[in-house]
Amino acid sequence: MNIDAIQRGIVLDHISAGRGMDIYRALHLDELSCSVAIIRNVKSPAMGKKDIIKIDEDIDIDLDVLGFLDPGITVNIIEDGVIVEKKHLALPHRLTGILQCRNPRCITVQEKSLQQIFLLKDAERHIYRCYYCDAEQK
Repeated sequence: MNIDAIQRGIVLDHISAGRGMDIYRALHLDELSCSVAIIRNVKSPAMGKKDIIKIDEDIDIDLDVLGFLDPGITVNIIEDGVIVEKKHLALPHRLTGILQCRNPRCITVQEKSLQQIFLLKDAERHIYRCYYCDAEQK
């Protein structure tokens, strides 16, 4: 298999095997007019297998969404065929507009204009708490 290097764009590396399509959907990459390559189950000495996504354009990516979906992802920014910046992600401490509170009595359920805000409670177990009602969510 031969997938060309990109000259300017973004490479999402170290995606947990099988999560590439979830990331593709969450970032709405299907709406882009540029080339996007999803490479699944690539052999990796560190991870066993991993997925990679190559985006042939420099776009804004929501790093909080990426960090929430798969905190081990590496974001590589490519210019002139060379990595100019490498970002290692982790679980974000604050999520805004990504999760929805499951508590039916939470103010965000009644007041749709309020932003859904969650704060990281337990990074090891990936547990967040609603900013408004303190309900837990994984």
